[in-house]
Amino acid sequence: MLLLGIETSCDDTAAAVVRDGRDVHSSVATNQDAFHAKYGGIVPEIASRRHVALLSAAVEDALDRAGVGMRDVDGIAVTCGPGLIGSLVVGVAAAKAYAFALDRPLYAVNHLHGHVFAPFLDRPEEPPYPFLSLLVSGGHSQLVAVESATRMRVLGRTHDDAAGEAYDKTARLLGIPYPGGAALDALAQRGDPQAYAFPRHRPAGDSLDLSFSGLKTSVRYFLESDAGRDARAEDVAASFQAAVVDVLMARLRAAFERASYNAVSLSGGVAANSALQHAFTEWSRTNGVPAYVPPPKYCTDNAAMIAAAAYYQGEAALADPLTLCADPNLPFEP
Repeated sequence: MLLLGIETSCDDTAAAVVRDGRDVHSSVATNQDAFHAKYGGIVPEIASRRHVALLSAAVEDALDRAGVGMRDVDGIAVTCGPGLIGSLVVGVAAAKAYAFALDRPLYAVNHLHGHVFAPFLDRPEEPPYPFLSLLVSGGHSQLVAVESATRMRVLGRTHDDAAGEAYDKTARLLGIPYPGGAALDALAQRGDPQAYAFPRHRPAGDSLDLSFSGLKTSVRYFLESDAGRDARAEDVAASFQAAVVDVLMARLRAAFERASYNAVSLSGGVAANSALQHAFTEWSRTNGVPAYVPPPKYCTDNAAMIAAAAYYQGEAALADPLTLCADPNLPFEP
């Protein structure tokens, strides 16, 4: 099955052509960072207008790179939520038009489900259900028990800042312009992760939930103190990053010990973080657990993962091209 994927949930305009959920023939994404950087974050109105301007070209580029025409695809897969409503509407409207005009099936995909399947792109094997997924991105941080393509249970989630948000906000405190996550990671690699003891969130009871807002606030108060004014930015970045990784890995270990899983996976934009990847792969190697981590191009928002999720979810993701609506608050679990 050859699917055209479309992803416009936030500020990346993306299109991809994927066969059988794994073989990526093309993946195109247009980054909008330059349009949002001066505002220190994403401006929804700007994001949606850029999607309108760029989506048709992104689809044509993806088809050209794959060496196929629009009528060669067997279906259209699109992100229908969650995300910014203005951005989602652009992608959903385009996908509905393509599906209706070509008389092809339309697949409506939850953006976060797409991230769950991203680690299996460009791999020969199918997802090894059941597996434990650690999904960490700019807007979401959660642990998911993936029992099948259509049965996923959220075991723990953040109720305030997601890991990616904490990175961007802490980067701003250190004078790093938006988006700051990757730059903070690079800075941290030159620092001492044990220089400062920033707090690690410990949930009550046996909860697997996460929290990063207190960590971000702790960094701010430290930088405003006498000691913080003389601190090396590299050491602050490294100590902050160590705290984030410690919290994420602690939840992963706790979740893995409570049930039987065939593998673990890491996905989302923060999955590209060097410290998190190192801790994740070292834990899996030490414990003999198969681990799946996508390459950087599939960590950030992309349309290949949306096509992959549509393929695996099959009929459960089918939607009516006349009635499908974008849902900015689409829940992870049906």
